[in-house]
Amino acid sequence: MKIIVKKQAFENAIISLQAFLERKDFSHVTSHIYFEATQESLILKATDNEIGLSVTLDDFILDEEGKTTCNGKKILDIIRILKDDEIIINSEGDTLHIKQNRSTYKLPTFDANEYPAFPDASSLPKINIDSHKLISGFKKVMPAIDNNNPKFELNGALIDIKNYGINIVGTDTKRLALTRIDNTTNQGMSIIIPKKAIQEIQKLFMNDVQIYFDNTNFMIKSANHFFFTKVINGKFPDYERIIPKELAHNLTISKDMLISAIKQVNIISAEIRMKFKPGSIYLESINDENFEAKTEFEATTNMTDEFEIAVNSRYIIDFLSQIDTREFSMSFNEPSTPFQLKSDQFLTIIMPIAL
Repeated sequence: MKIIVKKQAFENAIISLQAFLERKDFSHVTSHIYFEATQESLILKATDNEIGLSVTLDDFILDEEGKTTCNGKKILDIIRILKDDEIIINSEGDTLHIKQNRSTYKLPTFDANEYPAFPDASSLPKINIDSHKLISGFKKVMPAIDNNNPKFELNGALIDIKNYGINIVGTDTKRLALTRIDNTTNQGMSIIIPKKAIQEIQKLFMNDVQIYFDNTNFMIKSANHFFFTKVINGKFPDYERIIPKELAHNLTISKDMLISAIKQVNIISAEIRMKFKPGSIYLESINDENFEAKTEFEATTNMTDEFEIAVNSRYIIDFLSQIDTREFSMSFNEPSTPFQLKSDQFLTIIMPIAL
């Protein structure tokens, strides 16, 4: 393989592949980036066998077709220090040569034929979707996804594909976040995507994409990228059963006013008590020490009697930071039962603190 590439595009592609490399064992082929040059395109791949990314570049000069590998971190270190000019990349035997003007580098390679194969999406079910909606959906539920939970299914987001749209759900058992993307399809499937995969998807895709899936892999394809992740095996909680069917009290609250009030109180404690009065909402810190914070703001609550709940304010802030509307709805039944926050097609169910 021998090619000439422009530094900027080549460097950007290598940067995007870094998160997909094996970082603990540099003797393994998955610590390398795979390169394949043909008449049509230059393909770069990286995978740790659980998650992978392929990037296709069209702007290059082909001198000789071929395929090879090299250490992904080392080649990035080299490309970064080179000038913004053309770079010659040439593989000979088990060595990759990198040259720009009078600077030359050599890196060892592995047999490219031993590089892990990526899943084939050509015969799988496909859904076309606006990547902005998909990424926005992932971003909304991300705070509710658990970390290092022994129940592996809680360390990812459920993608529940129905004929009327796609529900994206995350839960850490103390709260549940759900957002819906309207997207008519005749496909149907429920899969759990790891949190790491969701983090990488948010960095990669900016245009319309196609989603492919089966019982093993979830894939996203755009014009120049192909991403895959292994799905999490497990049974996700029945989220539709968790969402209350009926709610006795429904309030419309100003997002900015509640954020301001919470910030004033959680300086002392993230755990707060909220009292809903006939014409206002009162907040105070919950703390065993001799510290106290409290505030109150006017609100149309339509309450005839006071109603009180205790909650971790971080859960409310996580919801409010993801909505675009100036107001949202807050609905509840009893102080000890889960309550709901909702804005458009995004909702969060929160378990209150027992006092």
